[in-house]
Amino acid sequence: MLTTLYVVRHAHTIYTPDEQNRTLSEKGYNDAKIVQTLLADEKIDTYISSPYRRAWETIVSDASTAMLDERLRERQVAADPVKDFQGAMDRLWSQEEYAFPGGESNKNARARGLTAFQDILASYPGKRVAIGTHGNLMVLTMGHYDNQFDYTFWKQLPMPAIWKLTFDGQQYLRAESVSIRK
Repeated sequence: MLTTLYVVRHAHTIYTPDEQNRTLSEKGYNDAKIVQTLLADEKIDTYISSPYRRAWETIVSDASTAMLDERLRERQVAADPVKDFQGAMDRLWSQEEYAFPGGESNKNARARGLTAFQDILASYPGKRVAIGTHGNLMVLTMGHYDNQFDYTFWKQLPMPAIWKLTFDGQQYLRAESVSIRK
């Protein structure tokens, strides 16, 4: 029985340090409407999202129409905002087990995302599930299944982005990029 996960990186945001409530920008809202229409056309059975507003706003217009799963939140880089974000990413992606104080290593973030994906696959066999999440967690988790999803891939991943992953039970079969018509 094939299960399809539509893994969605959130649309463009207005940056604030408030991770939980950061909202989409005007461009992000426009792109989210396109994503939501596309997902409706794909006949999604279930919507599951990070509890961060920008993630659920990208896949649904109202948080009450999605199940929120804390495991799908973005990885915590550090306890406080880092001064050199790109330098921090270089270090985290080159040292699998390294974590800044109060932050999360690639290894730990991937394990969290993988547990969420495995639970979703077990709970919704044969269904089409949209997953609203974030770039780092998305690529780290998908990288468990397919090594094309790596740091280089993450650096060029647009906002929003949709990848369609097909599974037979827990067995990964393939990934396809879903074009977002603009």
